[in-house]
Amino acid sequence: MSYGVSAALQTAVYQALVNDATITGFVGTDVFDAPPTGTLPSLYISLGPEDVVDASDQTGRGARHAFIVSLVSDTAGFLTAKQVAAAVSDVLLGGNLTLTRGRVVGLYFVSAKARRVQDSDVRRIDLTFRARVEDN
Repeated sequence: MSYGVSAALQTAVYQALVNDATITGFVGTDVFDAPPTGTLPSLYISLGPEDVVDASDQTGRGARHAFIVSLVSDTAGFLTAKQVAAAVSDVLLGGNLTLTRGRVVGLYFVSAKARRVQDSDVRRIDLTFRARVEDN
C-alpha cells in the first residue's frame, strides 16, 4: 500500500474546487481543507474525513481513497446546498484532477447524506467520493 498520494489527491481536489467558476459563484473563496473557525460563512465547502485502503497489485502500489466533501448552508431549505453539491460532483467527476504525485485511475461518486444540523437552521450535505490512485 502507499499513502504517498494522499496529500497530492487532497491538493488536487481542493484546487479543482477553488478554481471552478460555478463553485466560486456560489461560495466565493469559502472552500476549506479544514472546518472554518470563528464567524462561519453562510455557505461553504469543507474537505472532510478520508479512509484509505490498499489497492496495490502486481503492477505497482496503489490505494482506494474514500473522502467526504461537505456543503454547509444556513439558508432556508436545501435547494442552494443541493445546487452547490451538484457543482462539486460535476467538477470532481469531470476527470480534470492533476496530481503532483501518482495518478487518479478512477474517481466515483459513492453517496450523499443531506440533513439539518441538530436543532438549527443549518443544512449540511456530505458527499462521499472514492478515488482509485496509483503511486509512481
